[in-house]
Amino acid sequence: MSLASKFKTASALLRHQFWHQFWHRFALLLLALASTLSAEMVEEFVFENPPFAFCHASTLMQTDSGNLLCAYFAGSGEGEKDVGIWLSVRSEKEWSAPCLIAQEPEAPCWNPVLFTLPSGEILLFYKVGPHPTCWSGVIRRSHDEGESWSAPESLPAGVIGPVKNRPLLLGDGTLLCGSSIETWRRWGCWIDITSDGGTSWSKSSPINLKGSLFGIIQPALFFTPEGQLRLLARSHNTGFICMASSNDHGKTWTEAIPTDLPNPNSAIDAIQLQNQQILLAYNHSSEERTPLNLALSADGGLHFRPLLTLENSPGEYSYPSLIQTKDGKVHISYTFNRTSIKHVVVDLPGSSLHK
Repeated sequence: MSLASKFKTASALLRHQFWHQFWHRFALLLLALASTLSAEMVEEFVFENPPFAFCHASTLMQTDSGNLLCAYFAGSGEGEKDVGIWLSVRSEKEWSAPCLIAQEPEAPCWNPVLFTLPSGEILLFYKVGPHPTCWSGVIRRSHDEGESWSAPESLPAGVIGPVKNRPLLLGDGTLLCGSSIETWRRWGCWIDITSDGGTSWSKSSPINLKGSLFGIIQPALFFTPEGQLRLLARSHNTGFICMASSNDHGKTWTEAIPTDLPNPNSAIDAIQLQNQQILLAYNHSSEERTPLNLALSADGGLHFRPLLTLENSPGEYSYPSLIQTKDGKVHISYTFNRTSIKHVVVDLPGSSLHK
């Protein structure tokens, strides 16, 4: 073959590879756009003109009657003594006005987490203390869908309960609560475990980022389609969401490793949907708490594909909370610039979000 023929053949091959890659990427772009354009989204704020200047770290749940409960901590500013736990309830018509349901006289409250036991009893976990390095765990209970709450129960020293994301219920009634600690140059996770609804507790092995003790906090727990326990966690100075797994019902865990998803040292949430896929809410940035995104995994959280961008303007859109309600819709609440809580409902008819 002549030199000219070889050159012509090589050029044709390069053109073929270029256009093959181009159309492949174009098809992926169209798929992403189609997913976004077909999404039916309802956006609203949980409250207007609240009796506080600051709010953060919401948690969502659906009651047996179908109402939504949204709790968050709020007051004059993060870490101020007047910060308590507030609750808003959404009926079919609208959100109720914020109601103060927990407050301590000498220290601020932090990071509420709502969870419903199979009995219908609603648990409200939260933390009390001047700073995350010295939190104490507290639990309250409701038997009337959040209309009234029991007196606060102090958790044992060293037990925080679910630090940011909802617990995971095992088939035998055991509750796995993703917990973590922030101390001097040491961040790490573990699982607080209770088999009697929060009366007695045990702890898993520590979960640390390999090679770094200033690593991860605030894990989100879920089952993979194969039934394995897995978690995704917020990281510090790593720049990526981190992952770990357990093969013994949460008692021991692998070392955490970074994924390929960015994390700007901000909270995430992840849940297993009714169709077994994993939905993740996170900030797709290694530096800023914007944008706020949804991503979907079909392989148990090993790989995610972009799904929706919830917010992409300058500002802070953080600490998402995810639930899938009985009708299959996905609800997300999150901090909106530290002055409000936003609620978004996402429905993708005919998509992989449904069975």
